[in-house]
Amino acid sequence: MPATASLHHPDIDCDVLVVGSGAAGLSAAVTAAWHGLKVIVVEKDPVFGGATAWSGGWAWVPCNPLARRAGIVEDVELPRTYLKHELGERYQPELIDAFLEAGPRMVSFFERHTALQFADGNAIADIHGDTPGAGTGGRSVVAAPYDGREVGTLLKRLRKTMRETSFIGMPIMAGADLAAFLNLSRSLPAAWHVSKRVARHLRDLVIHRRALQLVNGVALVARLAKSAQDLGVQLWESAPVTELLRDGDAVTGAIVSSATRGPIRIHARKAVVLAAGGFANDIERRKALFPRTPSGHEHLALPPLAVSGDGLRLGESVGARVDTDMESPVAWAPVSAVPYQDGSRGHFPHIIERGKPGIIGVLRNGQRFVNEADGYYDYVRAMVAAAPEGEEVASWLICSHGFQRRYGLGISRPFPVPLAPFIRSGYLKRGESIEALAQACGIDADGLRITLKEYNRHARQGQDPQFGRGSTPYNRKQGDPRQQPNPCVAPIEQGPFYAVKVQPGCFGTFAGLKVNPHAQVLDNQGQAIAGLYAAGSDMASIMGGHYPAGGINLGPALTFGYIAGRHIAGASAYE
Repeated sequence: MPATASLHHPDIDCDVLVVGSGAAGLSAAVTAAWHGLKVIVVEKDPVFGGATAWSGGWAWVPCNPLARRAGIVEDVELPRTYLKHELGERYQPELIDAFLEAGPRMVSFFERHTALQFADGNAIADIHGDTPGAGTGGRSVVAAPYDGREVGTLLKRLRKTMRETSFIGMPIMAGADLAAFLNLSRSLPAAWHVSKRVARHLRDLVIHRRALQLVNGVALVARLAKSAQDLGVQLWESAPVTELLRDGDAVTGAIVSSATRGPIRIHARKAVVLAAGGFANDIERRKALFPRTPSGHEHLALPPLAVSGDGLRLGESVGARVDTDMESPVAWAPVSAVPYQDGSRGHFPHIIERGKPGIIGVLRNGQRFVNEADGYYDYVRAMVAAAPEGEEVASWLICSHGFQRRYGLGISRPFPVPLAPFIRSGYLKRGESIEALAQACGIDADGLRITLKEYNRHARQGQDPQFGRGSTPYNRKQGDPRQQPNPCVAPIEQGPFYAVKVQPGCFGTFAGLKVNPHAQVLDNQGQAIAGLYAAGSDMASIMGGHYPAGGINLGPALTFGYIAGRHIAGASAYE
């Protein structure tokens, strides 16, 4: 709309208006503010953090400075080669080059100039280890643990960790922290670590009514939000954008419906950045783009409900192009529905247990369909492809009692957490025999019996000739090093047996607004729309709908937020 319209709304001026408060939006805001610009961040929800706060917080950033400091120095051509082979015809050299150049500098910028500090993921391999250029480590970072007291009064305005992936509200960090919880009953040092963590958490709950030992996505959001606040960025929650302002073809701001201020026109002298998280909960767009989703509801999205396509609709309203030419429009994740006593339902992402020894995934016919220890995206993609047309797309993760007590199964935690509540709720299915379990799940009993017989015959020797579990560094990292000769393979023989139903879900979406290497949004003619940028899941994924490594959502989100902030500020030299 013209900048002269809606004069009855109060006016506020800034240099940069950022729509959304996840990793991409806060990265852009902090970068622009550090370069001297006046920045306002508006968030639709009553808390900041978006889908990032509910994520694992890992970011894929090849050649990052943490890896270099650890002696892992690789030529940038290696990750570039990996991406060329993984992305194939959807490899976009200009965007990939921008990411690979700016990514390490983004990490350095935040480490040197802000509260965002990182821990390394130097032991994490790329998912497809047999692809040329695949890394065996040194390409991942995560926000370092953060004491919530450092955030001050801003803490209560930040999204808490996801209920389903926390333990009594306490987030658990991948790596040594998670290993301690899994080895609680096997190791005195692990038991001591867990005891200290839980004791402090319970004290924090009593005093502060929330977790203060922040890790994963909540640590990333807290560190970025604190950095933004320190740099004078205005943070507005409960402030959805209803319309973009234009002067001719240029975007010059937005109308924001603030819960405390009413409708306000925010004039952005330099740019508006769309970083509202994509469209994971946009039912109509899911219906149109997601495979095997005729009603739009056959999907268990992990992001908060407010992540519903606002950024894409705002972009489209000013002529932006939504790029749907993706290998997949959605960042698949295997998810189980968690029933609660109040009638609500949660979503649990199956990330950890699938690679452990002694579990398989089967379809309704009782047959396996994938290497369960491969990536979460790969699991769901194979499930969607293998489920017969006309049937619900779903699978069942099957394990023994010993496995469940050792590693857990979905939201049913390992020993000593009781199993009975999950069985009573129907979340967890139980059978004294394989036949009884199959009947409880609606699985073909003969098919499941034959599948397990064949699987167990090879698993006793640590082998999986059908799908090759444990054949890549990524697989082995997901397994249990105590299980030899294959950390991902063990027989499933001793009952009782358990199963949980897994359905297609997602961490976010890949289809999004088409941008150039500066994160400027493009119109249908491929021209940059003046004053409009996008990052994160509002921006079409540079991976083209592929999933080559863990952290390929947040790595580019942080990087292109940083790129956008620098470009808006007119920065040339790196900080």
